[in-house]
Amino acid sequence: MSWSAKQYVAFEDERTRPARDLLAAIPPVDARSAIDIGCGPGNSTELLVERFTGATVRGVDSSTDMIEAARKRLPNVQFDTVDIGTWNDSGPFDVIFANAVLQWLPDHGTLLPSLASRLTQGGSLAIQMPDNLNEPSHRLMREVAAEGPWASKLADAAGQRTEMASASDYYSMLQPHCARVDVWRTTYHHPLADGASGVVEWFKGSGLRPFLEPLDDAEKAQYLKQYHAAIEQAYPALSDGSVLLPFPRLFIVATR
Repeated sequence: MSWSAKQYVAFEDERTRPARDLLAAIPPVDARSAIDIGCGPGNSTELLVERFTGATVRGVDSSTDMIEAARKRLPNVQFDTVDIGTWNDSGPFDVIFANAVLQWLPDHGTLLPSLASRLTQGGSLAIQMPDNLNEPSHRLMREVAAEGPWASKLADAAGQRTEMASASDYYSMLQPHCARVDVWRTTYHHPLADGASGVVEWFKGSGLRPFLEPLDDAEKAQYLKQYHAAIEQAYPALSDGSVLLPFPRLFIVATR
């Protein structure tokens, strides 16, 4: 799947807020090495640079468009285009930061302990993942995909996101490998000024991508028209025309 840095940063403040909250939960550490996995356009990497002033901070992402944007944003930071699914840098790292990326990767039961094994003693693995597959926004993506003339093209689209495990499951995955595991869930309520159109624009930069990429231009337009109509019903506009978008996210900070 391709990513658009421009589309993603259209809601940069809202997308960066969970990264700030995740970073704030990392215990104090005299970090010398920090890496931002799935760094996107560098907004989360910038937070790491600001907090860990004595550390060598790097960023990796599978999207060349995102990496180009990150390099322009932070020209003094090393950014590399890598397949996150096969990334095997052994580190060790004082901080491994994974903001809104691991939901695209499978087999968390193997992946998360593997990441924890690359930490220094006292280092932290900090993870944030959208936990919204059962929200109307994503349920409607699947319904529009299944009910339209594009159903065969989009048969595999929903499977590109990994089903989230429970908080207790994630705790159990990491507890044998770490001295401390902190897991919590936060639901943000983002006011979007453009109502249903704002909701659609938000997810065009993330969750809608697997549903739109297989379609030709005419099909994309029709899919988005039907999705927009469904979103209008699911998220009624407030008196000022805006929509308050509920967005649940799961957080994990595991310290070795």
